[in-house]
Amino acid sequence: MTTSEPVDWALAERVAVRLATRNAAIVPAVPDPTPDFERLGAVAEALVAAHTGLVSAHGPARIRVVDRAGWIAANIGAFRRLLAPLLERFSETMPGDGQGMGTALAVGRRVAGVELGLLLGWMSGRVLGQYDLLVVDDDESDQDMVYVVGPNLVSLERRFGFPPEEFRLWLALHELTHRAQFTGVPWMRAYFLEQVDAALSLANPDPGALLRRLRDALIDRQDTQLRLREGGLPAVFASPEQRAALGRMGGLMALLEGHGDVTMNRAGAGLIPSAERFSRVLQARRRQTNLLQRLTGIAAKLDQYAAGERFIAAIEADGGPHAVDRCWTGPDALPTMEEIRDPRRWIDRSVATSPTI
Repeated sequence: MTTSEPVDWALAERVAVRLATRNAAIVPAVPDPTPDFERLGAVAEALVAAHTGLVSAHGPARIRVVDRAGWIAANIGAFRRLLAPLLERFSETMPGDGQGMGTALAVGRRVAGVELGLLLGWMSGRVLGQYDLLVVDDDESDQDMVYVVGPNLVSLERRFGFPPEEFRLWLALHELTHRAQFTGVPWMRAYFLEQVDAALSLANPDPGALLRRLRDALIDRQDTQLRLREGGLPAVFASPEQRAALGRMGGLMALLEGHGDVTMNRAGAGLIPSAERFSRVLQARRRQTNLLQRLTGIAAKLDQYAAGERFIAAIEADGGPHAVDRCWTGPDALPTMEEIRDPRRWIDRSVATSPTI
């Protein structure tokens, strides 16, 4: 890490790990769940392929069970690679002195590191599984990986009396549905990364622009409250162009999450009798939002994911159980966030653009 980077990544990781360790629940000693996921992963992958018709072009899935510190390290690395172009632009505008780094930059780097560390430390205690979105370009050993946070998994199983065999298969179905979406739809990964790049390219490192948006937020309180509900502080300080880009990303992620939820509940039918209970417990867990989640936009994202599941239900009611397959035909077929909230708009557009025979 160079001292000119706007984020102190090492500090972020130390803060996150310290918070994760301090808040860690005492988990009774249990056998390592890794062998279960090695076995259940193959079962889940076959079920997802049979239910969705999406087959990964990257071969068999790999599932890595990690502790909270391992999950934090993986996400620090992903953030650092993904945000590198943006942070390079920001570093060019930062003040410097004869030794290469001004006091403002030194303080700012540490503040950013602490803030990111607090967020990741808190999240590390809640995440169960995560599919890495293939943003790694230099180390194939970490590409195309599904992570399971072992302590969180075991703690939840023990707390609610979940049958481990069923719950682990259910969780694997959800994460491997995401893998199928990104590796079974040929254009999905590239499109996703293009949208991320587009959103980041619109970020303005000019402090004056940030102050102007803060002024506007203070003047129009009603609009600010609406943006907070829809996307947290990032939406409040986003430019109109950024909000449009975030809207496209929101629509895509709501669709993928909704599809993931629907698939994990249906693909394992007959093999996971407790699936309905798992879903109820995790939905109630999602609804327990706090100020941090509202400010960072996490609460808004959870609301979007619930809307995605309702979107799937609505388009299936109109077009049958495979209606979502239209979304995989190309980027233009993806729903916007407005269409996620009002599925009739997507249905009408989809019908209008479908080829006639």
